[in-house]
Amino acid sequence: MDATALWQRYQKWLYFHKGLGLYLDVSRMRFDDAFVEKLQPKFEKAFADMAELEKGAIANPDEDRMVGHYWLRNPDLAPTPELTQEIVDSIEQIEVFAEKVHTGGIHPPKAPRFTDIISIGIGGSALGPQFVAEALASDFPSLGLHFIDNSDPAGIDRVINHLRNRLASTLVLVISKSGGTPEPRNGMIEVKKAYARQNLDFANYAIAITMAGSKLDEQAKSENWLARFPMFDWVGGRTSELSAVGLLPAALQGIDIIAMLEGAKQMDDATRVPDIKQNPAALLALSWYYAGNGRGEKDMVVLPYKDSLLLFSRYLQQLVMESLGKEKDLEGNVVHQGIAVYGNKGSTDQHAYVQQLREGVPNFFATFIEVLEDRNGPSSELEPGVTMGDYLSGFLQGTRQALYENQRDSITVTIPQVNARIVGALIALYDRAVGLYASLVNINAYHQPGVEAGKKAAAEILDLQKQVVKVLQTEKTALSIEEIAQKAGATDKIEAIYKIVRHLYANQRGLVLQGDLAQPSSLKISVS
Repeated sequence: MDATALWQRYQKWLYFHKGLGLYLDVSRMRFDDAFVEKLQPKFEKAFADMAELEKGAIANPDEDRMVGHYWLRNPDLAPTPELTQEIVDSIEQIEVFAEKVHTGGIHPPKAPRFTDIISIGIGGSALGPQFVAEALASDFPSLGLHFIDNSDPAGIDRVINHLRNRLASTLVLVISKSGGTPEPRNGMIEVKKAYARQNLDFANYAIAITMAGSKLDEQAKSENWLARFPMFDWVGGRTSELSAVGLLPAALQGIDIIAMLEGAKQMDDATRVPDIKQNPAALLALSWYYAGNGRGEKDMVVLPYKDSLLLFSRYLQQLVMESLGKEKDLEGNVVHQGIAVYGNKGSTDQHAYVQQLREGVPNFFATFIEVLEDRNGPSSELEPGVTMGDYLSGFLQGTRQALYENQRDSITVTIPQVNARIVGALIALYDRAVGLYASLVNINAYHQPGVEAGKKAAAEILDLQKQVVKVLQTEKTALSIEEIAQKAGATDKIEAIYKIVRHLYANQRGLVLQGDLAQPSSLKISVS
């Protein structure tokens, strides 16, 4: 396509949201008008599906629940007055609590102010707050935010050791919808022990963000924790950033949560328009469908050209892959849908994997995130007429052009600056794009049977470990892996038993191994 035709295509497909100052350019996705026309019936159904979702239709039959994260930023849309009031009350509760913490009205027993926060969560309960903190927290936030988001003992030790001199002024957020998810529960137990080692009453520092009546909620009540904030049955983890899960840590850091909610509301309004060209989320869904032939045949590479948006690719990775990665469609047919998402940031990637993007396997499409404002304040010139920000802009435009010249498609999202309203809008934009795309490919974006299967398998391994230890404690002689499996009634799990034994031995958990470590069948295991 010559330069004139490409310029005309750019203008034809450029979307601009005047209120937000946000641009979306899909002109470098090489679909034609016939392709868009062919998808029109699917989009009409997708728009109708999203309208029903917002009205409170049961969207997750696995758990018989609604999906209402859109109501969080516009409570008047909630299907009942009671739900509307719950949302309004939760936002007010967050604002009041954060203000009291900032002014010292709520403070720790042994210090005039809280200085830090430990946030314990998993999945969306960690990724959302991490993304927002990286994007929006000031250089000197009201409270420093630290995350425990994995069952890595060394990682937990690192957080605790970093805060050892400030633990007496550190709040702890425990985020778990049910209160029974192992990762946040285990993290909470470890942190609670750390407080006990410093003779600190954990209840004076602990805040639960959970569903009313959950195990965690009951524990927080019985132990008289500092505060409790609600999670709602109709909000999934990956869409929970604009609930208490994300709003409380953001407010405690001094981030303008009302601006985040307002930006999301403005984007929600824009993405309800039942017209592909006038709906930015529809344009994204259209582009995704085109790139992967409606089958996820190409990966999404997210390249934000701004350090503060580094974690946006990780945030989108969970949102897109957990929502769209499904074995079966709505009729129960095996379809293996999904879009793989990865990314880092520009212009770091000019010197990393852009070489492959330009010349390697063409199994992707790129999403550039461009920020028009270089920095807060003027930039000095590095050379006559050229600033650091000019270089960054040049790298982005150059990479986009280089990819297009080699038949690599790309999308560009352009925002005026990174602020609370824009971050809220980006969250809402991709929330809706995922919902629309799911309808186009006829899958349920709001359940996660694969995640549940992984949790069940992990629980089975832990049960097997208890059986293995019991067998070894009962026997008086050393046993081979095969003998342990036979006595544990688990001959179909020999490899798992070997890995359990190896892990226990490596961590000096009272086992003795004799034999050749390179030959697992030669090993004899006993209790020391």
